[in-house]
Amino acid sequence: MKRSRSILVTSVVAVASAALVAALAFAAFVGPAGAHAGSTDGMSVLHPGTVSMPLMGHQKAQPNVIKGSTTNDLYYHGGVSGSGVETGADKVYLIFWGSQWNNNDPSGEASLVTNFFNHVGGSSWNNSVTQYCQGVASGTYYCNGAGTAATNPTGVLAGTWYDNAATAPNHPTQSALASEAVKAAGHFGNTTAASNTTVQYVVYTSTGHNMRGFGTQWCAWHSSTSSSYGNVAYTNMPYITDAGASCGANFNGLGANAGITIVGGHEFAETETDIYPNGGWLDSGGSENGDKCAWISSGQGASANVTMNGATFPVQSLWSNAFNSGSGGCVLSYP
Repeated sequence: MKRSRSILVTSVVAVASAALVAALAFAAFVGPAGAHAGSTDGMSVLHPGTVSMPLMGHQKAQPNVIKGSTTNDLYYHGGVSGSGVETGADKVYLIFWGSQWNNNDPSGEASLVTNFFNHVGGSSWNNSVTQYCQGVASGTYYCNGAGTAATNPTGVLAGTWYDNAATAPNHPTQSALASEAVKAAGHFGNTTAASNTTVQYVVYTSTGHNMRGFGTQWCAWHSSTSSSYGNVAYTNMPYITDAGASCGANFNGLGANAGITIVGGHEFAETETDIYPNGGWLDSGGSENGDKCAWISSGQGASANVTMNGATFPVQSLWSNAFNSGSGGCVLSYP
């Protein structure tokens, strides 16, 4: 059984006016539009539950924030097998899949994401995830010390693996990506259900070898799959610069490679707060903490360069229920 969520592309019309982008600032997914628990998205390649990051220009308008109300906020959805967020050690493993990676990384994405994940743990940008928890009643909006909170430890990058003994599929299916994630769990020695409750695997495909729909319908997506090692949380991370402006190149003037960490950070934070979609923290429309703040170009929560433990990366903001006295909003740091 697979459950997944995705991030939609920025849009092929990347030079939309600031006013239009602001109006479209609320992104429902990091992947195929409308893909959330209990629904299909019209794309046979993705199973219900896939959370995808939207392309620029394919977002829903951000709802008005009502002061003192939880109307807009995320709430707990009861978890999957008792797990809704990443707790404790909170580890990330990067998998560069296929021999196509050998001497073939024109944008230097492998080095950039490795550097990002070496710095993101413990950052104030990622700290907003710690307000969310598991072990509380479904429908909970504020943990207030109850349950077990998501964590933000330093040193989240637990390992990288170039699985390059053979070629990866030119256009991998969701099943193939899930299998690669399970293979990585075995490679890293995470062979029990317990060992995979605090872990996410990010599967990177090489330039020109991305799953169909990338760059035209979504930028990346995260999911989980059942296995003999328990539930395994994983992200399908295509070669982001192949999509150009549709997936964040030069978004908000942040540089040609901005999309790499904007999209990567989006999926990372969403997995931390909804490790096995869709049992974690989502709003009433099925959007996660990254979805609600994707591709904001101005004002509160606009994507920006953020310093994390001595290094600076372009990232989007993340939704915080606690922001603005509980009204909620998109933030680049927390508390």
